[in-house]
Amino acid sequence: MSGVTLEARGLSKWFGGRSAVESVSFTARVGEVIGLLGPNGAGKTTTIRLLSTVLAPSGGEFSVAGVPGSRAAEVRARIGVLPEGAGYPARQTGVEYLAYHARLFGRSRGQAARVAAGLVEQVGLAGRGGSRIGSYSRGMRQRLGIARALVNDPVVVFLDEPTSGLDPAGQREILGLVAAIASGRGTTVVLSTHTLPEVEEICSTVLILDKGKVIVYDTVAGVTEGGAGRRIGHVRVPPDEVGRAGEVLAAVPGVELLPTDRANTVVFAATEGLNEALSAVLDAGVPVLSFDVGGVRLNDAFLAITGGDQP
Repeated sequence: MSGVTLEARGLSKWFGGRSAVESVSFTARVGEVIGLLGPNGAGKTTTIRLLSTVLAPSGGEFSVAGVPGSRAAEVRARIGVLPEGAGYPARQTGVEYLAYHARLFGRSRGQAARVAAGLVEQVGLAGRGGSRIGSYSRGMRQRLGIARALVNDPVVVFLDEPTSGLDPAGQREILGLVAAIASGRGTTVVLSTHTLPEVEEICSTVLILDKGKVIVYDTVAGVTEGGAGRRIGHVRVPPDEVGRAGEVLAAVPGVELLPTDRANTVVFAATEGLNEALSAVLDAGVPVLSFDVGGVRLNDAFLAITGGDQP
């Protein structure tokens, strides 16, 4: 299939009698950024470990650029990985670290130096490539980790929580870098994250896991527009009125209550009758502190799909 870089077919992993990943299937293409989502314990990290050959599958198969996962050494030559919580040698410089890893992939000393210099430039570390990694901020280490994942010019890159622990400015910088890698290099990026706005911003496709199974595999637009024509209402009420407001809304025809992580807020979906829903709450004597309406956001869709479990 033209442009296919990564394909999984019925990929499964069992630990004793427990299923961590079960029958995961999807296809990724050149330049695609896939958001890998799911509640804690859904199997996201296990899936990345399977696809990066750290773990052997209990069942199913996968391929990278047409190379079957059973040929682990060849697969590793075609992928890059930034694991969550990656460690770095404090006394090496950024350039030395990247050159060392380039040598591990068979580059000559001169080639490795050129690769390292090019990568520190690409990830925005040109001014600090000669500094020891111990002096780097967390954001700089994340940039270095992404550069490390690119030393072998991979077809697919797996990034596990690359913006974890960063401030909003640092998050945006890393996301911009990820988008540039996908568009500029044509690299497929599999991005595992707990931050749904990140997925809305840069991902083209969403793969949602729950209890090790794929429950949604679709474009971001397809997920958020799954209820075509639906609008989402957010009614904020006093804490002791949340239950009563929910009961009132649930009784309104055409209204579906949605799980939410917003404090003191009842979230509901409706194809029409939003004003009627609000009127019903007010008529019941429930104080409304605020009310806003919008289209379906990925966060709302995710909570509805997973029954309210947090990503």
